[in-house]
Amino acid sequence: MPTPRIEINIKKIAHNAKTLNRLYGSKGIDVIGVTKAVCGNPHVAAALVKNGISILADSRIANIRRMRNEGIQAEFLLLRTPLLSQAEAVVKYADISLNSELSVIKKLSKFALMNNTKHKIILMVELGDLREGVMPQNLDDSVKQILAMKGVELIGIGTNLACFGGIKPDEEKMVYLSLITKNIEEKFGITLKIISGGNSANYNWFLSITDVGRINNLRLGESIYLGCESLHRKPIPGLYTDAFTFVAEVIESKTKPSLPYGKISQNAFGEIPEFKDYGKIKRTILGVGLQDVLVSGLTPRKDFEIIGASSDHIIIDTSRLELSIGNELEFDLNYGALLSAMTSPYVLKKIEVNLWMPKSIAKALNRNTANI
Repeated sequence: MPTPRIEINIKKIAHNAKTLNRLYGSKGIDVIGVTKAVCGNPHVAAALVKNGISILADSRIANIRRMRNEGIQAEFLLLRTPLLSQAEAVVKYADISLNSELSVIKKLSKFALMNNTKHKIILMVELGDLREGVMPQNLDDSVKQILAMKGVELIGIGTNLACFGGIKPDEEKMVYLSLITKNIEEKFGITLKIISGGNSANYNWFLSITDVGRINNLRLGESIYLGCESLHRKPIPGLYTDAFTFVAEVIESKTKPSLPYGKISQNAFGEIPEFKDYGKIKRTILGVGLQDVLVSGLTPRKDFEIIGASSDHIIIDTSRLELSIGNELEFDLNYGALLSAMTSPYVLKKIEVNLWMPKSIAKALNRNTANI
């Protein structure tokens, strides 16, 4: 089979989704399935929906459109705050969007009215990670203006932590978000349906408390796909951590010095590399590189070491292995490597499908089983 490729075990993803949905549901928290790391792959999306997840979230309109066109029956949430230039497409393809800018919400209102529909808004609150969100002291004014707009409906508030600044979604942050919710509801006489407390990083908070307050929603991607929480990347008990396998092929394997020789200058990426001298080693080259995957996010499943990579090659030390040209080597992936491999058009996506799926997806599978 062609390489490089990423092998996707749908059954393991389905198990993780079902397990997490049940776990968080035990304390009244609904799960939104984030599909951005798999580029809105309809097979993965179908597995999430089949296993109890009714809202799917993606940061790209193209991915949401793809899932809709493939017949995925779910509500769709635009995960990244909308581009002003994409407001019309957001209303057309997404049922809900996360928002932090009034000018964008006004544009969404305009297109929703033009299309005789109502677009749902979750207003993002800044709680310290310093990515998207309205500062808490400005929330009242934002809520007041949104409630006055036609064509949009404020259904909730949310926050994002641990993605940019690495700030933990701990009990203090979640209690504060619950308090903000209470204050908004009392001041404006409304009931917010969704209080979205964060993402896969909220796992440790969830385990540490009995009362989740008003938090009733989390947006999960990494824990579903890789079976781990995203603060320390520790495995979550009962989940599969190997639902994705990255496969690369040996294109050269020779005994060579471990230390490059000659005058050193910048490499292809403007870096001045440093190497240690271990004498002669078995240097093996794989037919894949930085143009295909985030190499630093790969972990070998066999006893060899990644030395480095260029745009089209990964160089590894296989002194402890016997390999032939054409042999395939497997890797685990972290979230960054998964995202890059799924996005790369040069990486084949091999999908193991062995559960129910919509007829439209089954037809697509028959057209091209290996790479959809």
